[in-house]
Amino acid sequence: MGIAFDYAPDRPENIDQILNSLDRYNPETTTVLQDYVTQQCEDRTYDCYANLALLKLYQFNPHLLREETVTNILTKSLTVFPSPDFSLALHLLPSYILSPPTTTTSHPSSTTNITSNPQPGDAPLSEAVQKLTHLNTLLSSAKYSAFWSTLDKDDLYADLIADVGGFEELMRVRIAVTVGQTCREVEREVLEGWLGMSGAAFEHFVREVCGWGVDDTEGGGKGKVVIPVNKENEAKGTVVKEEVRFDREFFLLFPFSCFSLG
Repeated sequence: MGIAFDYAPDRPENIDQILNSLDRYNPETTTVLQDYVTQQCEDRTYDCYANLALLKLYQFNPHLLREETVTNILTKSLTVFPSPDFSLALHLLPSYILSPPTTTTSHPSSTTNITSNPQPGDAPLSEAVQKLTHLNTLLSSAKYSAFWSTLDKDDLYADLIADVGGFEELMRVRIAVTVGQTCREVEREVLEGWLGMSGAAFEHFVREVCGWGVDDTEGGGKGKVVIPVNKENEAKGTVVKEEVRFDREFFLLFPFSCFSLG
């Protein structure tokens, strides 16, 4: 039996009371849920159900929207890929945020330009969302090396992930989990690109965190990483059996003489 979608082991009691009552639609709880997002970023915990509830409140009360909180929710949702949490959060955002950034985009319920209150990296919220969506696309496509290179080449990304404690470490763990479910052996150079690290740090992560082995018999940094067998990456043979049955009426309608070659 799977884990319930609304379950979060580290959820405080006051947050649980809000989510299981009509207070989840009360605008006055917005600040409480916003503070809870900040707590998740600091404590490395995650509560998708509470974050989606906050985004739903923003839908009903767009004047309460905090851009920094929105980007933090999206960034936190990246750390649990390949779950669909990022897409769930993205589809609760208003259309003006999802549109490509322009210098004249305004909030639909206000005459104030959204760039008048810039957030991370002095960029409009729409640009930040586009950047994070691109990262999610790379992860969904298993382009892990491109994910790290993209993350390092733009200062805006550094600002977006700054509030999320241990973001890079969390991402490496999630990538390693995905690799461990699909591979039994990976070339060291390839895995270094996927994890965005090399040298002693790479070996420590692979051996101590993942529990994998490193085969350096070839030397020159061209060894292989050996992943133990688990229920996900184990190759299992499948035997397909087909049984064709004919009803009695079939033989009455089509006697065996009909199938003779004579």
